[in-house]
Amino acid sequence: MLKILHTTIILFSFSTFFAQGWQAVGARSMSLVNASTCISDVWAYHHNPGALASLNKTSVGISYENRFLLRELQGQGFAVAHPIKKGVLSFGGQLYGQSLYRTSRVGLGYSLQLSENISAGVQLNYQSLRIFNYGQKGTVSGEFGMLAKINEKVNVGFSVFNLNNAKLSVYQDDRFTTYLRVGLSYKVSSKVSILAEAEKQIESKLRPKGALEYQISDKFFLRAGVAGNPIEITFGTGFTFLNGLKLDFGTAYHQLLGWSPHIGITVDLKKKTNE
Repeated sequence: MLKILHTTIILFSFSTFFAQGWQAVGARSMSLVNASTCISDVWAYHHNPGALASLNKTSVGISYENRFLLRELQGQGFAVAHPIKKGVLSFGGQLYGQSLYRTSRVGLGYSLQLSENISAGVQLNYQSLRIFNYGQKGTVSGEFGMLAKINEKVNVGFSVFNLNNAKLSVYQDDRFTTYLRVGLSYKVSSKVSILAEAEKQIESKLRPKGALEYQISDKFFLRAGVAGNPIEITFGTGFTFLNGLKLDFGTAYHQLLGWSPHIGITVDLKKKTNE
């Protein structure tokens, strides 16, 4: 009976994730129900390349997720961002699944501060899907994102995944779905931030999301979020150590499929210097 349940969950997950073609990456983002288009850290590589432009340090991050506590649905990701004289170069990737079903994505990005309050970024990805006994297929997709700082407290972010509506297979014209996200962040105080976001796949309902990040001290954060369509609840914590080391972990709860724990490590390496 347990094996049948696992098979059902995996098949349900396959159909859902194949339609999306995009996976959230980064423990901080996942603890905030991925309401992350306005977050300017190295994980913006996976959520909004436009939010990377303000980084002034070389930053590296790795993350791990165990979706629904099933070993067949493990996800690993990484991101690297490096400031240059004009803009920020980025590189990252992710793996999801195991031998029966696996998706992967790797790409390069460039982000630039267009003005004092507006930044933008572009990204080119190679992504592939492999299904046991059916082979592997890869394709190239593009991303674009922007971040606008309205004032000292309010930011607005926008990102689109798969700009070119990349084709996966000629059969039935299978394509990765174009994915749109619009978000807003509001800094209530120096320690409390509220995030809201709406995400939309071309062939699915609008998904609303809201999250809260509370900085208890200089080195400790609490995070929580909730999303609809389907209902998902997330929460987590973050720790900042010496020498730019950050540790984030938490979990997400899906109304049908259960718990998904995640963990991430981020290291800020070198501060940008004027060249």
